[in-house]
Amino acid sequence: MAKLYFYYASMNAGKSTTLLQADFNYWERGMATMLWTAALDDRGEHQAIESRIGLGADAHRFTAETDLWERVTAAHRVEPLACVLIDEAQFLTEPQVWQLARLADSANIPVLCYGLRTDFQGELFPGAKVLLGIADSLVELKAVCHCGRKSTMNLRVDASGAAVKQGAQTEIGGNDRYVALCRKHFVEALGQC
Repeated sequence: MAKLYFYYASMNAGKSTTLLQADFNYWERGMATMLWTAALDDRGEHQAIESRIGLGADAHRFTAETDLWERVTAAHRVEPLACVLIDEAQFLTEPQVWQLARLADSANIPVLCYGLRTDFQGELFPGAKVLLGIADSLVELKAVCHCGRKSTMNLRVDASGAAVKQGAQTEIGGNDRYVALCRKHFVEALGQC
């Protein structure tokens, strides 16, 4: 039976790299996959999914209105899919996460989701919240804080490197806008200790 997986971590833990490696493993064995990423994340210069170490691949882009069940099952009827891989899964809506669960349960297609657990204020993203609640398998990928401890938090910073405490939950950016920190240094950076 297929499963719904959620691989989560802070920024810079290699989520996209791990997704691309899993995709490569399927294709190397002659198995078709379908890749998705959030339409609002347009940072990729050449491909929809790009890792910091230079790997990349094209992918379909989802918005809040995308019916993933319909789009994936339509593609699956044309060419059987061995796996669906979702990057930036934190941006999925609750109904979309349930559609992905249905793909695993009813269409018997494994679904591997990769994303952040929390935002720059330590709050769960909507997609991550549902995935943490219903995924068959939860896998935490590890990133490292500057102190050597495991990074679990994403600190948003301004152009001068100062912590940003308020703002919209979603602001796309990379190392220029976010720093992965352990909880202790996250709290200290926000001046909450």
